[in-house]
Amino acid sequence: MSQYWSEVVHKLTPYVPGEQPKIDRLIKLNTNENPYPPSPRVLAAIQQAASADLRLYPDPGSDSLRDTIAAYHGLQAEQIFIGNSSDEVLAHTFQALLKHEQPLLCPDISYSFYPVYCGLYGISYRSIPLDADFRLNVEDYLQANGGIIFANPNAPTGCLLELDKIEFLLQHNRDSVVVVDEAYVDFGGSTAITLINKYPNFLVIQTLSKSRSLAGLRVGFAAGHPDLIAGLNRVKNSFNCYPLDRLAVAGAIASFEDEAHFQQNCAAIIASRDRLTDSLNHLGFEVLSSAANFVFARHPQHEVLQLAQGLRAAGIIVRHFKQERISEFLRISIGTDVECEALVSALKILLQA
Repeated sequence: MSQYWSEVVHKLTPYVPGEQPKIDRLIKLNTNENPYPPSPRVLAAIQQAASADLRLYPDPGSDSLRDTIAAYHGLQAEQIFIGNSSDEVLAHTFQALLKHEQPLLCPDISYSFYPVYCGLYGISYRSIPLDADFRLNVEDYLQANGGIIFANPNAPTGCLLELDKIEFLLQHNRDSVVVVDEAYVDFGGSTAITLINKYPNFLVIQTLSKSRSLAGLRVGFAAGHPDLIAGLNRVKNSFNCYPLDRLAVAGAIASFEDEAHFQQNCAAIIASRDRLTDSLNHLGFEVLSSAANFVFARHPQHEVLQLAQGLRAAGIIVRHFKQERISEFLRISIGTDVECEALVSALKILLQA
């Protein structure tokens, strides 16, 4: 605490990111990073962009990347907003589109950054409980609100909400903005970007960190009606006119130009997730159905915090949340098949102890 802090700082409960330990030969299954490298085209594009032009500011609107993403999704450039990671895009979204008199609605179990943004920007919100199976019931959101936001697939559960249910939600919430955070959609869902042209109050946010193996570049984007995008740009240009550097733009464009590599990596992770789910079920774990690059699992006879500590002693780290309702679950990122096999072998030993 400091007497020099602004009042809002004293009240903040900051987001806690997954641990990034400095330990050699660690199997790191705690932050949902892609276990496979980005496309070789990405690395070549970044190397080419590392030129004398770095003395110049980047394009403030990242227009070349915006055009690439718009073409990829069959949209117009003015329907795309580019930001430094989806977290920054989310932050601008909260400030530009979700601060109103009525409370923002979001699931009680979801991306834990959402309440942090509400605290930072003074946004009132209401947590809507997921059902007993940790799924979102769209009928619970048929109430007065200043906006709706949720992750799909959800984090940290991995559960997917079908497109017809998202459209039901949009049809019954035409007077406020509905935001779907699709950080993990490429691992088993269908993007709701296809609904954007039907609903002017709909915004979809994605990241290149997960499915495109670019967590180190920090690139995210939003897709929506041009009026929503204009609001995001007003906030962005009052905060940081140059959010993406030249290297990030070059690498991000190249990732969209290698569709085969993208699809191959996603397919490999989906196959590994299915095999890991089967192995965990065989060990007695309850594993929620996941459409993400992680699984959410608990064991009815074992304390998961002890299992997490035992895995760490074996050189494997996973994520444990202390939040009510999910404190008995572990979130396990999908690694390579070798890493997943090492995880299963370590769990077999721990469960027999």
